[in-house]
Amino acid sequence: MGILVDANIYLAVILNEPEKIKIIEITQADDLISPAVLPFEIGNALSAMYKRNRLDKNQIIECYSIFQQIPIRLINVNVQTSLAIAADYGIYAYDAYYLEIAKRFKCSLMSLDNRMKEVASDLGIHLLEV
Repeated sequence: MGILVDANIYLAVILNEPEKIKIIEITQADDLISPAVLPFEIGNALSAMYKRNRLDKNQIIECYSIFQQIPIRLINVNVQTSLAIAADYGIYAYDAYYLEIAKRFKCSLMSLDNRMKEVASDLGIHLLEV
């Protein structure tokens, strides 16, 4: 089906973080999938960076434009199952959305979030390390 990619991975790529090259190497031959809420999550993260004066207005708009060029298959989430995962593991629903999709479609997950990786491992989800 492809690789399920977390928002922090996309942010690392569009912000030219040190992990960018390895991320591209690992993912370039596969289809990328993410929850349908991903564009909103990226927009929220970029606006938070603006509020913290990490990026200016032009930079956040440019970063979002770069993000839009990445071919991503967006998947609808089973919110009820995601909420159960969130409650069981004490994580945010947004994180559980990724885990629900990875579990349902039996696909590998790529994330920089250590807690998400712990829960994924506990759920039997294959992790791709960066």
